[in-house]
Amino acid sequence: MGCIQSISCKSKVFRESISVIEVKASIDPIPTSIDESSSVVLRYRTPHFRASAQVLVPPLPKKETWIVGWIQACSHMEFYNHYGEQGMSSWELPDLLDGKIQAISDSDGVNYPWYGNTTETCTIVGPTKKESKFNISMNDNFYPSVTWAVPVSESNVAKLTSIHRDQSFTTWLVATNTATNEMVTLQTIKWRMRLGIEVNPSRPLGQRAKLQEPSAQEQPQVLSKNEPIPPSALVKPNANDAQVLMWRPKDGPPLVVIPPKHR
Repeated sequence: MGCIQSISCKSKVFRESISVIEVKASIDPIPTSIDESSSVVLRYRTPHFRASAQVLVPPLPKKETWIVGWIQACSHMEFYNHYGEQGMSSWELPDLLDGKIQAISDSDGVNYPWYGNTTETCTIVGPTKKESKFNISMNDNFYPSVTWAVPVSESNVAKLTSIHRDQSFTTWLVATNTATNEMVTLQTIKWRMRLGIEVNPSRPLGQRAKLQEPSAQEQPQVLSKNEPIPPSALVKPNANDAQVLMWRPKDGPPLVVIPPKHR
């Protein structure tokens, strides 16, 4: 019997026939905005990373379900808030920092391994007689709060002198068979977000912080050859649940300020 008659071969034909008609990736060409409206925290909002793809899926010959969507992982994180001569606070991902994992999931924390489940995924339930064409999109940015005062201090006096952040991500467009967990990587995007903020804590509120270079971010790279997805990018914990806020004083041992949500 020829291969064409077998179910496994039909699955292979289907797998190889999923095509990406168009993929776009960009970071909004605007600077990070700084908000000094609070006397307790400085807030900043980075430009958005945006990815979208138009995908063409052939007819599904049998009763099976495929999900096509975005998976994202963080592969590098530097997030330092300096408080002059006193020290710095640092958001850290211990397993990534120690080299135990290559990347950590950046899922929404509910729909593992997907980045989200609204515009970020599309589900195709077979059998279908016609091909399906659809758009899948996602966006990401940072909008944190950083205390003006030293986070382990009883004092509320502003001591923050600078913020440094540098994070790298890989974002994959993936098709997955929900029954077999077979995964087909359709596209790989790499992007990075960097920022530096200088702060003069002695100045009046509203005049303390100044954005340093870069004022515009590097644009993402859509790779011509897909990269494999590390296992740690597909499972719990995600970056938000694994991160730890440390206080690293100039003198003395480091302290855990906020422990990880996931242990």
